[in-house]
Amino acid sequence: MSAQEIVFKKDQAIATITFNRPDVHNALNTAMVDGLERALDEIEQDKNVRCLILTGAGEKSFLSGSDIKELSQRTPLNSIETSVKRQGLLNRMHGMAIPSIAGINGYAYGVGCEIALACTLRVASEEAKMCQPEINLGIIPGAGGTQRLPRLVGKARAAELILTGKIIDAEEAYRIGLVNKVVPAARLMDECREWARTLCEKSPTAMKYALRAINEGFEVDLATGLRIEGLCLGACFASKDSREGLTAFLEKRKPKYKGK
Repeated sequence: MSAQEIVFKKDQAIATITFNRPDVHNALNTAMVDGLERALDEIEQDKNVRCLILTGAGEKSFLSGSDIKELSQRTPLNSIETSVKRQGLLNRMHGMAIPSIAGINGYAYGVGCEIALACTLRVASEEAKMCQPEINLGIIPGAGGTQRLPRLVGKARAAELILTGKIIDAEEAYRIGLVNKVVPAARLMDECREWARTLCEKSPTAMKYALRAINEGFEVDLATGLRIEGLCLGACFASKDSREGLTAFLEKRKPKYKGK
């Protein structure tokens, strides 16, 4: 894979995607979208990958939003096409069988915030800032922000952020539940890797079905969600991982999960 706009690396069970346009604060362009799509292809084909970390190159930005040059050339038709493509890509990432962690090292604006929202977990540097500033350009978020943000922080808080376009710092993001943890900038990637290693120790099968139960159950009524949970639990018990986990507990040893 080309190591230009997107840097993709694998270290044992942990994959890392780095948005790599630091000279323009990692603004998202078409090439980056294509690179992200190829990285997800590779992750989905590699059964050894158990966790994904996303972060930005440089010290200032996770991803500062859409490339303004491309944005200024949008038409009504291609803006819809772009929105559908980006929504599909982030839906794909959100629905992966493995967890993802956004390591937010700086500005996460616009589509950068939307990418972070699509991740399973979000760890922010003390220097991080987040916003959905599209209203200030006479437009609205188009890669899931109007839908994922209310589901994460509540309708009123999301409306406040989307309708004002205001920037919030890492501590405020943590206070309203937008990020899971705030750490010093120098500790960010170490923290993300520690979280990833912890997740990688769990059963891949249980991880897949836990994510499915959480994600699918969140979109439906409680009764339907409980049925989804029960079916996912049953699927876990059909796996060798469940037998390994129970046996290891009884034998007082660490389980060795294979994802089967």
